[in-house]
Amino acid sequence: MRTITAKLMLLLVPLFLFLTPISSLAYDKGIYINQSTLENSKKLNYLIKRSKQHGIKTFIVDLEKVTPRYKKHINLIKSNNIRYVARIVVFPHGGTADQIRSKAHWSKKYKLAKTALDFGADEIQLDYIRFKPTQKPSAKNAQEILKIIQWFQAKVDKPLQIDVFGVASFGPSKYIGQDIKLFSKSVQAICPMVYPSHYEPYKKHAVTPYETVYDSLMAIRGQFNGKPLPFKLIPYIELSNYRYKLSKKKKLDYIYAQIRAAENAKADGWYVWSPQNYYDNLFKVLETKKVK
Repeated sequence: MRTITAKLMLLLVPLFLFLTPISSLAYDKGIYINQSTLENSKKLNYLIKRSKQHGIKTFIVDLEKVTPRYKKHINLIKSNNIRYVARIVVFPHGGTADQIRSKAHWSKKYKLAKTALDFGADEIQLDYIRFKPTQKPSAKNAQEILKIIQWFQAKVDKPLQIDVFGVASFGPSKYIGQDIKLFSKSVQAICPMVYPSHYEPYKKHAVTPYETVYDSLMAIRGQFNGKPLPFKLIPYIELSNYRYKLSKKKKLDYIYAQIRAAENAKADGWYVWSPQNYYDNLFKVLETKKVK
């Protein structure tokens, strides 16, 4: 009887793996790549090599304009078994009321997303999908943003991610129109930008990066009363604090603290933001510290 059961389990395991989405089996670790870096062969090859050494399997890549080199280098990324998530900036610096309601603007941004999909994007990530912070506060602002998210979701045949400000972790932001709970059923992943440098008082958060990230992610879970989240939770963390000077050692500790906070908050992974794509400090942490 035990032999039959064991044989049955051996047959079922491959079936389980086949039926289970790959995304649910993996802890997603990624880095942000701007278009300038993507088109720089030397720098891109270096980041691919180092990322593969440390288990980073996702590149979130800007698509601002289509160039021959862009497609060529996306193929290079994918040939190295690295996932290509295309980052589309919807409203740079946030949108005005007229921009938010402009379907012509939506279509212009969707054209970029469609190109990314044609290039083999595994997922689409929408960033700056929000009003300007100077917008008059209203619960209707998030409803306006939801319409855009749902419009993209209906047209994109791959998983859709959205980036939200860290402040939205603690509840709806009526100024910029970001409401995680409201958006939750219309996306596959939410990426809160829980950068300690973006919280006030900044001097406090600069020296408590673990608490800042952990409390933010747990606040998101609190919005759902502890129930399983209906989306993947993948926070953006930062490599340095532009408002607070740190020594080299403290920078490494700063990065590690954020990673550990994401792990302990049971996030589905983490993405790392460096505007100029200098990730050597991240690689150093992954070499010397124990992480997932």
